[in-house]
Amino acid sequence: MSTNRQAASASVWRAPVLFAILATLFILEGTVRNGMFSGSWNTSLAMLNMGLISAVTALGVNMQWGYAGLFNVGVVGFLALGGLAPVLISTQPVEGAWEAGVPRVLIALAMAVGTLALAAQLRKRLPKWRGLAVTAVLIAGFIVYRWLFDPAVTAIESNNPARHGNIGGLGLPVLLSWAVGGVFAAAAAWAVGKVALGLRSDYLAIATLGIGEIIVAVLKNEDWLARGVKNVTTIPRPVPFEIELQRNPEFLELANSWGMAASTASGIWVKLCYMLLFLVVLLSIILLAELALKSPWGRMMRAIRDNETAAEAMGKDVTARHLQVFILGSAVIGIAGAMMITLDGLMAPVGYNPLRYTFLIWVMVIVGGSGNNWGAVLGAVLIWFLWIKAEIWGPQLIALLTSPMPDGNLKAHLLDSAAHMRFIAMGLVLLLVLRFAPRGLVPEK
Repeated sequence: MSTNRQAASASVWRAPVLFAILATLFILEGTVRNGMFSGSWNTSLAMLNMGLISAVTALGVNMQWGYAGLFNVGVVGFLALGGLAPVLISTQPVEGAWEAGVPRVLIALAMAVGTLALAAQLRKRLPKWRGLAVTAVLIAGFIVYRWLFDPAVTAIESNNPARHGNIGGLGLPVLLSWAVGGVFAAAAAWAVGKVALGLRSDYLAIATLGIGEIIVAVLKNEDWLARGVKNVTTIPRPVPFEIELQRNPEFLELANSWGMAASTASGIWVKLCYMLLFLVVLLSIILLAELALKSPWGRMMRAIRDNETAAEAMGKDVTARHLQVFILGSAVIGIAGAMMITLDGLMAPVGYNPLRYTFLIWVMVIVGGSGNNWGAVLGAVLIWFLWIKAEIWGPQLIALLTSPMPDGNLKAHLLDSAAHMRFIAMGLVLLLVLRFAPRGLVPEK
């Protein structure tokens, strides 16, 4: 009994202690200047902000995997769809784009959706000649779609291509686009889930991997949507620009009271504003996720995750519940994608790397503790901190280890390869956690 009490007490204190250690690392990054830490609060807060966005993404993956056991390896695609929202919702309208062909594009997209819906209805209702009818509808719909779509896209991309060449946005507040990013990702998740969630887990993984790559490829190649690889750099900000603060006399007085240069203080102030916004979003999602997890719905999801056959025998619609949680998790990932584009101020589809935006997110969830929301947050911020610092600490470690070696090709090769230490470090962290804490640093209760 005494041993059980001690184990329970240690479990209660584990998460606060680990979060305190993590906070200490960021404080050291902001205050201590040596070979290991930068001594810059700008750097520390920049790392923390991206860590908070990664935490929101990890929460979405944790909902899918930790709640329902759904293996989604297309995270990068849902992040990219969320990132599209600030471009379409918050950037200013492009002059001449609407006249060039936006209505025709919308009609073409509506035609495509209508064609798919009609084909689905024919497949359900026709007793005979079903395949022939569906094929004919799809071919005819595709021809009409391309007839409407292609000329409109050509006209839009020819509209001042040096500066725009896309449909532009609606000029609405950028914070609204975060919610719309979640809607974009949720809509894609519904379409993917209706097709793929009836498959086994390994096939679901393959399907989501392919869908993620398709979404990124579309964003890279469809210039009319978000300028493709030419990028969009006019993403509005929900916080002031640093140059505006540096011209504000009141802020200059505040910077002097802090004993900082205006350029340094303005960067810190902007990052603090972003941090508060991200914390509000993160804590709101955690609150809703915890309430859902402790509700009858949450207990049902865990029962389905642990034994689908038994849950089906009890009358639960497993596929429908999987679709539900897949949509919810993807919506959270989409919100994170919109937040990230807002922070960067740049929509660059070539930057959506599956290694960073899918597999590193999975490392965060596994290390933190799948099924535990606070564990996912801890793992996300910790792994992001180590991911950034490994780029600095790795070459230092290689230089130290190779210092006794004589100069030569081997030493030069090791020093040149030091940049890859971050990948080795992530693999080592993952192996250590799986060996000594297989349920994660903060396991599910």
